[in-house]
Amino acid sequence: MASACTMPLPKIRSLCTSLVLLASLDATATELVVLVGTGTEMPMARFANGEVVDGIHKDIGDALAAATGRSARFLNLPRKRMAKALEEGAADILCSYVSEWLPGPFDWSTPFIPIIEVLITDIKTVRPTSLFELAGKPIGTVLGYSHPEIDEVLGKSFVRDDASNAETNLRKLAAGRVQYALTGKAFLEYRLKLRDPALALHPPMVVKTYMGQCAVSRRGHVTVADIDAAIVKMQAAGVMAKILLRYQ
Repeated sequence: MASACTMPLPKIRSLCTSLVLLASLDATATELVVLVGTGTEMPMARFANGEVVDGIHKDIGDALAAATGRSARFLNLPRKRMAKALEEGAADILCSYVSEWLPGPFDWSTPFIPIIEVLITDIKTVRPTSLFELAGKPIGTVLGYSHPEIDEVLGKSFVRDDASNAETNLRKLAAGRVQYALTGKAFLEYRLKLRDPALALHPPMVVKTYMGQCAVSRRGHVTVADIDAAIVKMQAAGVMAKILLRYQ
């Protein structure tokens, strides 16, 4: 076999290119690329200098990566770009979603992440006993989020008052700009844990309970079978319950 010293220059270049490619493939094989939306708030994610540094998304990503024998790398993108990134294989998984929220050619893991949507009401307003009482009344919602259960009950009488994020809806409630808002129970519990003095609310009304999943790219470095096997390991060790407990 010829040494690098006796090889023609084009062959040396070809060999170097192949070695770089192999090194790159070896690196990606040891990573689990986890997609996180840049508009995500705590307790789901906290960002610092463009990196995910805390939150449920990070904890789940780290746990799934460890269970698949990989290290987690987080890719942060705006919500509108996430589906394309997942479809093209730029990321391996996007978690805490359900297929109704993310149409596309993805595989879906076993459901394992409790997601509870609640309606919160300002303490100065009479707490509704049913969704029907909200017909025609502005409800704080987050732009881009769908609420099919509310659409089904109220139809055209569902009056959305969109904000850029859930935190803004809490501020609107505190300022009296809306009397009702839809949010996640995990987010609400986290905010209450911080003892925000501006929050004066009735006990929340549960609107819908989901079991969130991970969307798995068909062009990524793991299969849905890999992720499902990792979820089984996590459930056996009680990992998901421990993650959620951190933020309650």
